Amino acid sequence: MDTLERIRNLLIERNWTEYKLAKEAGLPQSTISTLFRRNNLPSIPTLEAICGGLGITMSQFFAEQELVELTAEQRAFFNDWAVLSPEDKLLVEQLVKKLKTAK
Repeated sequence: MDTLERIRNLLIERNWTEYKLAKEAGLPQSTISTLFRRNNLPSIPTLEAICGGLGITMSQFFAEQELVELTAEQRAFFNDWAVLSPEDKLLVEQLVKKLKTAK
């Protein structure tokens, strides 16, 4: 997979400019334009920022299948989930299952 082509395709799908991507990713616009102009591969931290700006994970970026985009609410939930202890995650899972069956 061509990384720059993948970024270009994601920009086209969203109808985003390089400037919009830079803004969403928290990167200087010159970083994004330099990648394309010089045909450079982004560093891992830059690619992580780009993926974050696009609202996808790096595994979704490299996935061969269709992307599932998270809403801001879902992203916030998963960010909170990531810092929970295994015990707390189990409690949340149990709560969600209980709420699901209560309907």
